[in-house]
Amino acid sequence: MSPYITNNTAVSHSNSILEVKQLTVRFGGLVAVNNVSFTVNKNEIFGLIGPNGAGKTTLFNLITGLLQPSSGQLLYQGQEIAKLRPYQIATKGIARTFQNIRLFGNLSAIENVIIARHIHTNSSIFRGVLGLAPAPIEELKTKQKALELLDLVGLIDRAQEKARNFSYGDQRRLEIARALALEPQVLLLDEPAAGMNHQEKHYLSQFIREICINFNLTTILIEHHVPLVMGLCDRIAVLNFGKLIAVGNPAEVRTDPAVIEAYLGAE
Repeated sequence: MSPYITNNTAVSHSNSILEVKQLTVRFGGLVAVNNVSFTVNKNEIFGLIGPNGAGKTTLFNLITGLLQPSSGQLLYQGQEIAKLRPYQIATKGIARTFQNIRLFGNLSAIENVIIARHIHTNSSIFRGVLGLAPAPIEELKTKQKALELLDLVGLIDRAQEKARNFSYGDQRRLEIARALALEPQVLLLDEPAAGMNHQEKHYLSQFIREICINFNLTTILIEHHVPLVMGLCDRIAVLNFGKLIAVGNPAEVRTDPAVIEAYLGAE
């Protein structure tokens, strides 16, 4: 077991925003996440890496309520969220993107973003259909916010274009805009650089830094592109076969023998 695990998970940080405590999930006889513990601090970029099948996306599904743990705790700002439904977790301030993009392909870019804003509106369907106050004002504000987010991700000129017509990289950016529309405090990005070329990955890294600062975000990132993770993340957790084998800053993780053996290789 890596020495870095004890050093980084046993200490309770006063500025922590998310605490994973002895989290385990079983599917029959398969243990997908096995007694995992770590803390994510406010405003940091936290990486989650490991081989395919290590349990990374399963952990994201636990944090966002798509799965419930077999045992353990998930504390968000000190409150237990492990038993909450996905929409309840989203309203508390946790948003995510998916490894397999889940946009509404037949809707326009702006419609995809507007849909995510529904949790910040108060008007009923009845008032919306009849155009009764405050529905028209909320609709105008929602559209303006969606346009601002599309501008932020560089898609403002394609606001009315259907999402299915976008390139893979542009769909990734649209998905991030939709997640930001929820006004999260914690943003989970599941392999955002997948399918991108070197230049696109460089732009993505800069973009993630910018939105973390501008939106006062905490970001948790799953990514297989090791240089991007090492250059971007403040701290990194490494999973292997559902177990946490290391937590530390990039320099510590890069030189950890357990991580080298399980994931990075001798090189």
